[in-house]
Amino acid sequence: MTSLFRDRILPVLTVIAAILVLWHVAVVYLNAPFVRDQAARAGETVTLSQLVERSFAQERPVLPAPHQILAELWDTTVNKAVTSKRSLVYHAWVTLSATLAGFGMGTVLGIALAIGIVHSRAMDRSLMPWVIASQTIPILAIAPMIIVVLNSIGISGLMPKALISTYLSFFPIVVGMVKGLRSPDVLLIDLMHTYHASPAQTFWKLRWPASMPYLFTSLKVAIAISLVGAIVGELPTGAVAGLGARLLSGSYYGQTIQIWAALFMAAGLAAVLVSIVGFAHHRVLKRMGVKP
Repeated sequence: MTSLFRDRILPVLTVIAAILVLWHVAVVYLNAPFVRDQAARAGETVTLSQLVERSFAQERPVLPAPHQILAELWDTTVNKAVTSKRSLVYHAWVTLSATLAGFGMGTVLGIALAIGIVHSRAMDRSLMPWVIASQTIPILAIAPMIIVVLNSIGISGLMPKALISTYLSFFPIVVGMVKGLRSPDVLLIDLMHTYHASPAQTFWKLRWPASMPYLFTSLKVAIAISLVGAIVGELPTGAVAGLGARLLSGSYYGQTIQIWAALFMAAGLAAVLVSIVGFAHHRVLKRMGVKP
């Protein structure tokens, strides 16, 4: 128990404490000019203690204090009904729906492309460079194009955001699965040929099991980046629901506390999704008799 606290818990607590100290210093440094300006206009002099106190209590601070963000999170998750458009749970569910849809399509597309690339020399030489080149296009540039094109043919709502998530998430899965499907030793592949195994048998009994560690590692990256894609997809549409819409409305009205609360909700949602994939990773590999 002592070694667990010393080796794992204490380092984490130390980092968190350091971040909080630096954050509080930054709050005073960034918000103090506004406090001084207000005091100068009112013709009063503020002491250091008043300066610190007012820096942590601004309604629209440059940098919100941690307690302000926590209060906003509590108010918008616990005190608001989940069906209310003021609830972060409601907005998180809207974004999560697009994230999961895009992640599912990206996973299927990525695995299919990886299988084709591994088993077809023509696809390997012709398709793989285009897969890599596709990721050089900034998502902020392509997202409005996807939304405009789909809206022109009557497709709106969840699907455009899901396609943006698919665009971002399929790439790590393709790369990871290609590496995983090619990971079996040449001697093992030759052994399968010696047993007159068909390509399908070689795939299911050798290549596919060997690719599982690579697949789940790629899925952890893909699920997180799918969430980013869903949020980015909500920004250029003027969406009224979703974490991206929450960020956008906060920027329009200067509600920095709202912006930071939405960011923390997105980070928490990403952590939960990655943890779920990690749990599935552990269970699948344990079932296969492999240590993750």
